[in-house]
Amino acid sequence: MSELASESWSQRTPAPPFPTATDDELRAALASANIPTLLLVLAHLTGDGGWLADPYRPTRTVALNDNDTGGLPEERQEQVREAALEVLREIRDGHRVVPPPPAGDRMVEMLGVSLGERVPPEYATAMAEDGGFRPPAWLTSPPVHADGFRVLIIGAGISGIAMAIALRHLGIPYTVIEKNDAAGGTWLENSYPGAGVDTPCHLYSYSFAPQPGWTRYFAKQPEILSYVQGVARDFGVLDAIEFGTEVVAAHWDEDSATWDVHTRRRDGTEQRHVADVVISSVGHFNRPVVPDLPGLAAFPGPAFHTARWDHSVGLAGKRVGVIGTGASAMQVVPAIADEAAEVVVFQRSPQWVAPNANYLRDVHAHTRLLMAQVPGYRVWYRLRLMWMYQDKLHPTLQKDPDWPHPERSLNALNDKHRRFFTAYIEEQIAGAEELRDKVLPDYPPYGKRILMDNNWFATIRRDDVELVASAVREIDGNAVVTADGARRDVDVLVLATGFSPRRMLYPMDIRGRSGVPLREQWGDDDARAYLGISVPDFPNFFVMYGPNTNLGHGGSAIFHAECQVNYISALLTHMVERGIATLEVRPEVCDDYNARVDAAHEKMIWTHPGMTTYYRNAAGRVVTTTPWRLIDYWTMTRSPDLSDFDAVERSGEPVPRAG
Repeated sequence: MSELASESWSQRTPAPPFPTATDDELRAALASANIPTLLLVLAHLTGDGGWLADPYRPTRTVALNDNDTGGLPEERQEQVREAALEVLREIRDGHRVVPPPPAGDRMVEMLGVSLGERVPPEYATAMAEDGGFRPPAWLTSPPVHADGFRVLIIGAGISGIAMAIALRHLGIPYTVIEKNDAAGGTWLENSYPGAGVDTPCHLYSYSFAPQPGWTRYFAKQPEILSYVQGVARDFGVLDAIEFGTEVVAAHWDEDSATWDVHTRRRDGTEQRHVADVVISSVGHFNRPVVPDLPGLAAFPGPAFHTARWDHSVGLAGKRVGVIGTGASAMQVVPAIADEAAEVVVFQRSPQWVAPNANYLRDVHAHTRLLMAQVPGYRVWYRLRLMWMYQDKLHPTLQKDPDWPHPERSLNALNDKHRRFFTAYIEEQIAGAEELRDKVLPDYPPYGKRILMDNNWFATIRRDDVELVASAVREIDGNAVVTADGARRDVDVLVLATGFSPRRMLYPMDIRGRSGVPLREQWGDDDARAYLGISVPDFPNFFVMYGPNTNLGHGGSAIFHAECQVNYISALLTHMVERGIATLEVRPEVCDDYNARVDAAHEKMIWTHPGMTTYYRNAAGRVVTTTPWRLIDYWTMTRSPDLSDFDAVERSGEPVPRAG
């Protein structure tokens, strides 16, 4: 098993980029290059730091703009392209060797120059791993001898697939239970028109499985699903997945120190699995919320949630009602407006919307050639995105206790963001100012999930699209009745009403050492875990994308998933190599961690009064979202400390804790 896993990895890992294109092809491709990225490539390949100094130093990259020209005049850009062509020609023709990537402080220093701002040195190792300049930590671990050790993974989405790949590399036997008929998780289930990612694809991908061929900067669902399923296929984990099977219950058996897992196939057949370890990878967004609206069940036409889109229903000539204006609605409404005769959108509260020049752009074939063939180009581009979209925003989301305008913002920088977004919205609705009160939020920016403009404002300005700024009270026949008593007849009803992320691991019946169900311990909306991964009273049970691991300040959920893969892989390696039968996080460790989580959140935007968000539970506690920077979480999950756990050897003897 271990030998097979090691061979499979070496066979599947792509070779480093190497130019094979002709001079003319390279010249054409370089014409579309992002200049700050290309300058990083030149400095890397030549060792000449002058490419990041005057007169080539790029201007500061502002907000989410790629800054493609680097602020350089055209003649200077052309000098950069010609120099890059010469270097690539030499590499292609065997006259120059690709040097190793810069390490440590030098790497982040170079990156900072390209961005026009300082990137702290503490990010160096995490960025080198995430970009692919060095392998992820779990991959550097040699395979272990794990005969008889069994792991069961629940879910074959983004997290479950990554976990399965890591276990295959380590040589640890595993089975994946997946309720759907194919891998992909949320990207399989959410196939509504316009569905797509709101994190750049060159960032939203596994560090160990780069995809240089993305056709859009923000890909749509079919391309993302194809990528995820392709990774699962190429890394050889599909054969270990039991599709069309749902985990009904998992109960800890104290006598055997194993999990007794009950599953049910779609045909009703029940099975029993015995596992040493269970890893839940079911995620937050896998159970759609259907609102409890009077009359909904009696609606005479087609009615469905966006996550259960009925593709057999034609919208041509139909009046379509869409309930909700969150992320799903902002994608689906522009996608169906041309087909439907009319679209009526029912909004409970408006959202802050960010402009992004790349959101609707295709990736030109020339750029895809750069990603695939130019050494370092894809990595440097990804690292720039990593800083732009991840922790850079975090400091601006801290409450300033002395800020005089808490009703509109948190601090001076957050107020600057509010003014920027407000100006953008007003620009988009110029000439339709009657929409202002409907579309302008009255809470601080980033208080709820920030959304990318998917032609939203252009769409709601159309004569055949109506935005109703009133909550829905009931459904009466084919009429949607709002809180103000107004009625609007529709033929098709689309529920863009989101999911139930606080109701984690529902509806599985999971019982640990005490026999008290996890659902009873957590309730419906107050999940807690150490690092979002380990729960007291549940030995050998780990959660991926668990409590307080959702990213509210930006970044790629895949980055967080890989942090969890690293941490869990290290724990399992300890178990196998040291003969540990059970690992259970100590209650005081978990309690202390969650106290720190809550204290950190009290200083952040998501506990700001006067607004609602699915991040918080009924008591006001933030349950889903992390308060940490990504670099903080990466550090926390870098190397597990066994003293955080009560560990028992297979002999029955407790493992001594350090100190």
